[in-house]
Amino acid sequence: METVQHWLSSVPPGLMYVIVALVIGVESMGIPLPGEIALVATSLLAVSGYADIWWVAIAGSLGAIIGDSIGYWVGHRGGRPFLERLGRRFPRHMGPIQLAKAEHTFQRWGVAAIFFGRFIALLRIFAGPLAGALRVPYWKFVAANASGGIIWASGTAVLIYYIGKAAETWLSRFSWIALVVAIIAGIVTTLIIRRRARRQFANAIEDSDQAEATASGRGGPAT
Repeated sequence: METVQHWLSSVPPGLMYVIVALVIGVESMGIPLPGEIALVATSLLAVSGYADIWWVAIAGSLGAIIGDSIGYWVGHRGGRPFLERLGRRFPRHMGPIQLAKAEHTFQRWGVAAIFFGRFIALLRIFAGPLAGALRVPYWKFVAANASGGIIWASGTAVLIYYIGKAAETWLSRFSWIALVVAIIAGIVTTLIIRRRARRQFANAIEDSDQAEATASGRGGPAT
């Protein structure tokens, strides 16, 4: 995180927004890059006034929406063989196990997986290409993609920014402590958001499995 933040602070703000949008966009196409780390690091730079938080939010949102859309059309054209090739190229992030989990989630939840997938690392990478490969209607995809991308990017950026600002004001006499607190707060906030999204999604899947098991038991042959 600190390395990314230091590197971003060495480039002009305008270029920094472009880099954030590109990193998030490429990640959304199906290539595992640290999009969330780039977003959090840039939001923390906005606390010090080096960047504008609203441009950070806009850049992150555009990167997520455009990247997912490109990933959708690539997946739509290449189908499952394309996803399998990506898995061979990035086995740690997109191997057969990860693909099977993501595919199962999409088949069960469809458009909801696209929206909530923006908050979960595995689905954030797979969402666009997998939705295209599974032939999810584009209008449904883009609605879930846009809403999820905007809420994820803008919500994360603004939340971390205001937490950092609050910490900076409170510890204004100890600027180096404020920076450390802001970084820790940003990391903790991101982890909480991700954990809650995973928990809600896991609970929904468990409830659905239980409902299906109950329905199957009722509809099965009597013993």
